[in-house]
Amino acid sequence: MAVALLDPARQVLVQRRPSGAVHGGLWEFPGGKVEPGETPEQAAAREIAEELGVEIAHGDLHPVSFAVGQVAGKPQHGQAGAQAPRPLILLLYATRQWQGTPRAEQGAELQWIALEEVSQLPMPPLDYPLAEALCRHVPRP
Repeated sequence: MAVALLDPARQVLVQRRPSGAVHGGLWEFPGGKVEPGETPEQAAAREIAEELGVEIAHGDLHPVSFAVGQVAGKPQHGQAGAQAPRPLILLLYATRQWQGTPRAEQGAELQWIALEEVSQLPMPPLDYPLAEALCRHVPRP
C-alpha cells in the first residue's frame, strides 16, 4: 500500500529507496505492507507515521487505484534458492490532510514534485500506473 501526499500546489511527495534495497535508488510513493489484522487504511496511517513522522486520519485517505504484479519469493528456512514468484497488489491512497511536517525517518530522500512530472521519475514498475492514475484522479485547477 502506498500514499500520495498532495500539497495545494499540486505537488506530491515521493521518496527514493535506499541504494541497498530492492529497486534501490528509485523513487516511489511512501508506504509499506499491511500487517495481519490491519485494514489497508490503518496500515497506510501507520506506515506514513513511521516513514514520514506525520499523522493521517483514516477518513482523510482516499483510494485512487491499484497495480498488480509479482515479487520474487523468499527461500523458506532450510531451503536453498528463491521460491516461485508471489503476487503483489499495490494500493494507492491520496490525501491532502495530515498533521506534522514530512521528514525522512528511515534515511530515505524525500522530494516534492509536480504531479504531472511524477511518472517521468525512475520508479519501480508498479508505481508508473499508479502515478498515471493519480494524475487522472486529481482535478486540474
